[in-house]
Amino acid sequence: MDTLHLLLNAITVIFISSTMFAAGLGATLPALRTAFTDVPLLVLVLLANLVVIPLLGWGLGALLHLAAAPFIALILIASSPGGPFGAKLGMIQRGDVTTGAAMQVLLAAVGSVTFALTANLLLTAADVGGGISLDVGTLVRTVAILQLVPFAIGLLLRHYTADTALAWHPATVKVSNVTFLIVLAGMLLGSWKDVVDLLGSRALLAGFLFAALAFGLGTLLSTGSPARRTTMGAVTAVRNLGPALAAIGIAFNDQPAVLGAVAAILLSGLCAAIPITAALARRRAGSRA
Repeated sequence: MDTLHLLLNAITVIFISSTMFAAGLGATLPALRTAFTDVPLLVLVLLANLVVIPLLGWGLGALLHLAAAPFIALILIASSPGGPFGAKLGMIQRGDVTTGAAMQVLLAAVGSVTFALTANLLLTAADVGGGISLDVGTLVRTVAILQLVPFAIGLLLRHYTADTALAWHPATVKVSNVTFLIVLAGMLLGSWKDVVDLLGSRALLAGFLFAALAFGLGTLLSTGSPARRTTMGAVTAVRNLGPALAAIGIAFNDQPAVLGAVAAILLSGLCAAIPITAALARRRAGSRA
């Protein structure tokens, strides 16, 4: 069991690092500059993802009277913006892919610093799990190293050796996708009893409502065309699993109950976000036909 635990931790590190390395390889400075100089959009996206959505997670947890483990999981997920799958959903829905990818990268980078502070504040305010508190300094350093360093390396490669970056990008994305599935499967298998206990509970409802409401709020707190707005909705609805996993490893010693709750809430959230994206894709395909 210890060997499997160490293996899953190693794959988690690969997942987080490869995801941000792929984001750096796929980004360009002009695209990032264009997105970041749109001040109204930037302010609204940061407000939505760093303030409104974490408060939404806290509020849903309190409203639904979640048990400690799913409440902690929901707060960790809500406090972690910039999930790479959000930009993928923007592509699927035929949205503003360039702006969506740029904002996802920005949120992942900023979130690597703000995550620990936000999650710690909300966990303390919610007083769940006996007043659990995160080691903010350790978590900020860990997440920043795992996310910001690989992204910076990827971005530098894209800027100075574009051909190499473009050649490496597809393989890096595949590594990210495969390790994500392995991590998710490991979380489910290692915590299957806790996941089964959540079936029929309010935790799955909380994950579904959280993603659906976050999609709507992200769309509302945006600017520009409908395609851009709904792309921001997708980016807002899908959170970054990396910092949440780092926090569970550091602060909660990989507790199966919390890991299982994170996996269950993440999957139920995707059950809300993916149908919304599919409906938008069908509508836009029909309007262009």
